[in-house]
Order: sequence, then C-alpha cells, then structure tokens
Amino acid sequence: MEWVKIFSNDAEARSRILPDKPQLLVIYGKRICLVLHDENFMAVQDACSHNGESLSKGQVNYLGEIICPWHGYRFRLNSGQACDSSSPDLKTFPVKSDDSGFFIGI
Repeated sequence: MEWVKIFSNDAEARSRILPDKPQLLVIYGKRICLVLHDENFMAVQDACSHNGESLSKGQVNYLGEIICPWHGYRFRLNSGQACDSSSPDLKTFPVKSDDSGFFIGI
C-alpha cells in the first residue's frame, strides 16, 4: 500500500471537505469517495457496487451510511458493508493524518 498525500494537514482537509458532503477524489485513476462524518474521515470506492453510479453524488445519513443517488442502496462508510445482502460490499481506503499531511492509502 502507498500513502498518497491529499492535503497539507488535517485543518486543510476539514476546511475543504464539508461534513456529510461526499467528495470525489481521483488518485492514480481510482475514483474514491471521501466523507467527513462525526468528525471522522472515511473513504470508499466511488462506484456503487449495485449499478456503478458515483456515490460522491449521493447523500450521507445520520447513521454514517452513504446512499446511492440512483436506487437508494446504502453502505456503511466505516466498513463499506452493504446494508442489505443484495449488493456487494464497497472497497474501503484507510485515511490518516499526521504532522506531515493528510493521506489516503492506495
């Protein structure tokens, strides 16, 4: 795994990523959906595993689930787990922040 620097620090990340507003990132050709929910950053694949729609166009509910804008499929942001068994789980990406920057693991 490679840690890719996205922002210079945690403060910059928090100023650019609004709470519960999914943000699309493209890193090395991979589409990743980054979300700040309950003060924690989480990253999942951007494509819904049901039909491929961009989850960064979706919404985040109070339970920390991202909801696909096409058919309403829900996935837990912290684990990528589908909230029902009819769709495969999402791939998750680790996020970390330290004195040298804000990173996503690819």
